[in-house]
Amino acid sequence: MTDVITRAPRVGQTASRSRLVTRDDIELFTAISGDHNPLHYDEAFAAATRFGGIVVQGGVTTAVLNAVVAEDLPGPGSVFLQLDLRFLAPVRPGDVITGTAVVTAARSDKPITELRVDVCRDDGVVAVEGSAVCWTAGAA
Repeated sequence: MTDVITRAPRVGQTASRSRLVTRDDIELFTAISGDHNPLHYDEAFAAATRFGGIVVQGGVTTAVLNAVVAEDLPGPGSVFLQLDLRFLAPVRPGDVITGTAVVTAARSDKPITELRVDVCRDDGVVAVEGSAVCWTAGAA
């Protein structure tokens, strides 16, 4: 069991996590969500779209941000209160993605932390960018 943080995160503090995205991730997310969009499964269909091939679900792509927030920054016990994301580029099976959170504000009167978040592919392309507000366990 991980200890809950005992002080508020500091502005500028950063945390990242990386993971390889696989076709199994598409299957597992479909089992949870019911998302059977052919963009995620049908090679011919996906090739004919503006994406030019199979794309993993946005929920798979952004799940790495859940791990960063819950495990690293703000840390164990923390949860999203608000998440505002822009999807800029596709993520495909075989991509290694890195989710990053940077503290932009940390309230001293309440356990609230604001973050800038992004998910980058291993080729350096930003796939997702946005902001988040988190309830921060153990802060304030």
